[in-house]
Amino acid sequence: MAKGGNSLAKVALLTEDFEKYSICRDVIVLRTHGLSKVNCHYFWMFLHSSVGQQLLLRIASQTGQPHLTLEAISQIKIPLFTDDFQNSFEWLYKGSQRLKSKAEVKYKETQTFLLAELGLTDWRPEHRLTFVKNYSDTEQAGRIDAEYFQPKYEEIVDAIKGYPGGWDTLENLVTVRKCVEVGSGEYLEEGIPFVRVSNLSPFEITEEKYISENLYAAIKQHQPNRGEILFSKDATPGIAYYLNEQPRKMIPSGGILRLKNKTDKVNNEYLTLALNSILTKEQVNRDGGGSVILHWRPDQVKGTVLPILSEEKQTQIQQKVVESFTLRKQSKHLLECAKQAVEMAIEQDEKTAINWLESATKEIET
Repeated sequence: MAKGGNSLAKVALLTEDFEKYSICRDVIVLRTHGLSKVNCHYFWMFLHSSVGQQLLLRIASQTGQPHLTLEAISQIKIPLFTDDFQNSFEWLYKGSQRLKSKAEVKYKETQTFLLAELGLTDWRPEHRLTFVKNYSDTEQAGRIDAEYFQPKYEEIVDAIKGYPGGWDTLENLVTVRKCVEVGSGEYLEEGIPFVRVSNLSPFEITEEKYISENLYAAIKQHQPNRGEILFSKDATPGIAYYLNEQPRKMIPSGGILRLKNKTDKVNNEYLTLALNSILTKEQVNRDGGGSVILHWRPDQVKGTVLPILSEEKQTQIQQKVVESFTLRKQSKHLLECAKQAVEMAIEQDEKTAINWLESATKEIET
């Protein structure tokens, strides 16, 4: 459990998968070993629930930098339910993890399929200490730094441009729209999500910072829409997330671009996968030029080259990506159901929570 900072009261579960681990001074370890009354999975979910989080935040020291102490945590009262009810949370957690693992396998299969198409299944980037380039190459690229001309980058680009099905630049496949910075002075603890690069992953968008309704109204032209791809260009460039559903109100930061497919050459799932692949990552590394903090200019983003697979092969990738995201969604749903069941048992009774839980999870096969 995080005892302070921006992660105050966040809780992680250390399972048997973690044979060895070390803990920093900002984390508190809570052990249920030897406590027959408490199942660790139930305990973890209780601390995750709104009830558990409110208790933790209430006992945090009310200073400029709130934090939790061992003494305060030891005084938290934990509601105890029957063993059967508590053990159900172990089933939910493990079921969720199995679904997540299946999702990861399917997503990895699509990446392997893409690399196999380009003959890069066993390719590994190799940093060479010596290689030769002509002065004309530097003139054409407008770069003189050696890192840009590493042969590994050329190998990737040559594989893409040599693909029998053809290739194209991102500029010809999508429209590119910049997003906006609002400044840290506008950040709130609640409101409309302000999505930064750190909130973006290929699989989800998390929330951390918020802005007011008034500010949102003034810059709502930057609201992303269904069918767009959010794509990072700063700090951690090359992260793509496809909005296959209409997103809630949100504003992406200036480190994120909004991409909109404008051709029938590629479907959105394939395009997003390719942008998240090593094909794009190596082009980011090349263009970044060894900077401490990477910044990928919009013109460099537009110049990204991607292979154009056949419609049939893109559809195969699309189907696997959709299956992977469905499994991830089910995995997350199980944990959300578990959290709600804890809250329901506390606020109403155990029987009501069990009946609701069975109904909410009956369609999911783990």
